[in-house]
Amino acid sequence: MEYHICSDGACDLLKEYTEPNNVHIVPFYVSFDGDNYVKEGVGIDHDEFYRRMAENHEVPKSSLPSTIDYVEAFIPFVEKGDAIICMTITEKFSGSYNSACLAREQVLEDYPDAKISIIDSTLNTMSQALLVYTAVELKNKGIGYEECVSMLEDVKSTGKIFFTVGSLEYLIKNGRIGKLATVAGDKLGIQPIIIMQDGDISFGGASRSRKKAKTMVINQLNKFFTKNNIDPKDYLFLVGTGFQLEEAELWEKDIEEALSIKVRHIPSRIGTTIGCHTGPYPLGCAILKNIID
Repeated sequence: MEYHICSDGACDLLKEYTEPNNVHIVPFYVSFDGDNYVKEGVGIDHDEFYRRMAENHEVPKSSLPSTIDYVEAFIPFVEKGDAIICMTITEKFSGSYNSACLAREQVLEDYPDAKISIIDSTLNTMSQALLVYTAVELKNKGIGYEECVSMLEDVKSTGKIFFTVGSLEYLIKNGRIGKLATVAGDKLGIQPIIIMQDGDISFGGASRSRKKAKTMVINQLNKFFTKNNIDPKDYLFLVGTGFQLEEAELWEKDIEEALSIKVRHIPSRIGTTIGCHTGPYPLGCAILKNIID
């Protein structure tokens, strides 16, 4: 059975990857005034998005894809008789998964034989990108539709992100501070180390120095593999950033040296979905167990 890979825009994969690999993206929306929302990648690009935050200190808001957005994405494939695997951002962060599920039900009313699998990735941004990347590689290896869905459901729990941001400012302003509230207070200058796993975030330390924060993120990565007696070579790695691309390239080399691994070069960049909450200076490393090599 022929099937297609689909994801919401929270996977942050760029067109340089999605177009040649036939990955269909259902974008989120972003607004700087709270009233007028435009599709990410259509009404606003990464550079303008981050520039407005970095230079003008604007606080954008994001909005999830609608049920209709998903219906319109699914119908062309369903009409050809093809199956769909759609991965969404963790349900704990957004209602995107629910929109996709409602769309599936609507499509099935007219096409009762349609095959549409909606996967709550429990992930976000670069870790979600690695799950989509895994789906593409499994498909390219000839893995069938149902087996691919099963393998993705099994591996998604291994996805994690270890990252830092410029400050807690945007997490606080957008109400996403959650479990980090106890370390926030009025200390907007601290650079927290944040760990995202199982669809939620936890606090991994803090620094007032960007250089030290980056070192602490690498230390948290090392700690994870050492504590759990896991070989880093059994995992996929992907570095993500927002505004400072050169910084990410240099930091990637530090990670490779510290863990004796190679970071995947998958065209991606942290976008508006998470950028609204992290501000212009997110920097992190995502991991996912490697089931493709």
